Amino acid sequence: MKNIAFIVNPISGTQNKKRIPKLIDKNLDRHIWAANVVFTEYKGHATELAEQYARMGFDAVVAVGGDGTVNEVARGLLFSKTALGIIPIGSGNGFARHLGIPLRVNRAIQMLNHSEARLVDSAKIEGHPFFTTAGTGFDAKISEDFATAGKRGIITYLQHIVKDFFSYEPEHYIIRGIGQNDEPVELETDAFLITCANANQWGNAAYIAPKASIQDGWLDVSVLSKFPLHAVPELALRLFEKTIDKSLYMTTMKIRQLTIVRPQEGPFHFDGDPITLPAEVSIEVVPDSLYVLAEKQY
Repeated sequence: MKNIAFIVNPISGTQNKKRIPKLIDKNLDRHIWAANVVFTEYKGHATELAEQYARMGFDAVVAVGGDGTVNEVARGLLFSKTALGIIPIGSGNGFARHLGIPLRVNRAIQMLNHSEARLVDSAKIEGHPFFTTAGTGFDAKISEDFATAGKRGIITYLQHIVKDFFSYEPEHYIIRGIGQNDEPVELETDAFLITCANANQWGNAAYIAPKASIQDGWLDVSVLSKFPLHAVPELALRLFEKTIDKSLYMTTMKIRQLTIVRPQEGPFHFDGDPITLPAEVSIEVVPDSLYVLAEKQY
């Protein structure tokens, strides 16, 4: 029998978390797993708990929450043999969607019964680990507003997109990095947003980097240039059809290490959480640094 812990964020997403222990008891195969369930009490608590379970030699630790909770748990498991599992109950659930984890709680728990551990990449932005995406520009502004909105959920997120879109002005950036075949990369441009993607989407099936892989040792860096208003419907459609990389306004590069320079400090986000960073920001991929539980491939 294998040991598994469930770390539940009681304030993540919009669902009631009180039913989570009963759903685990009902859907988890107790012939395979011996389970512990614990609720977090403060920001950063999930990382402390995950580190503790990893030191105890647990086979898996499951983040029950959104991408922010996944980030906290995953950073506590980096470079250990303990695998990350996910029960996605957040607003975007980008990492879970990339892994093909069911979005219904009972089905996500059931998947653990026939899952396997896979070794995947993580990334760092100014030393902060992230697992899905990090970036700056319009999406960082939205993340900043969403974090202080009071209400969670996709409706609140969309309201902030609409509110901020018409007033947001692209910024000037210089991107320097190391690309494929160790070729230097340099791009200077005014951009609406820049996303460094380990996984292929922000969440909610919005594929900002359709070809990104969490097992290839690269970040897919997507730079969306300034675009006219009439291009908005096409860009939105491409985002959900996995073709945003084919837009005339999008530049995509595979880079393993990069620096983004802008005129002054400002907002970034990593895995949806906002952070203020200096004018020059360093980002890099960390290959083969985390085990994750995903559907077993037969």
